[in-house]
Amino acid sequence: MPGFEVHSSRVVLEAGFLTVRESVVGTPDGDEITRIVVEHPGAVAVVPVDADGAVVLVRQYRVATGGDLLEVPAGKRDVADEPSERTAERETEEEIGMRPGRLVRLGGFWNSPGFCDEFTDVFLALDLEPVAERHELKAEERHMTIQRVALDDVADLIRGGLIVDAKSIIGLTLAHAHLRESP
Repeated sequence: MPGFEVHSSRVVLEAGFLTVRESVVGTPDGDEITRIVVEHPGAVAVVPVDADGAVVLVRQYRVATGGDLLEVPAGKRDVADEPSERTAERETEEEIGMRPGRLVRLGGFWNSPGFCDEFTDVFLALDLEPVAERHELKAEERHMTIQRVALDDVADLIRGGLIVDAKSIIGLTLAHAHLRESP
């Protein structure tokens, strides 16, 4: 927006792949405000749909929620200069053991723009083929389970509170609309 200008910025904390930055911003009316921003490398979310029309989801523990969530495969864009399409392929292979024959970019979104610069690209993965050898999963991912759900049942799972994370709701909604509109 015209008239906003960062006057100063300093790193407050570096923690793994996240950086916390404090910035002093000048406003159009001449005031200064201080804002904290969490810098994130970005992410991908993938909606894999198998030959039977089922969505392949993962259930995994999320420490921030204190429980497990039913989600679309996803991951950080933490490989330098890797295109988001390649990240989507890699995450699909790692998390569900399937390689997409075709990826369709459905859109993207800012996760929490009030305090974080994380942007997520959303893909539909089609023509899935099993990978010969899966990479070894780390941490919580080793305990992840795979669950197939009919795409037409997704809205009921969202309304019923069984799918509650934003990337999954956005990705599944976009995939459902795309597949309804495509011949």
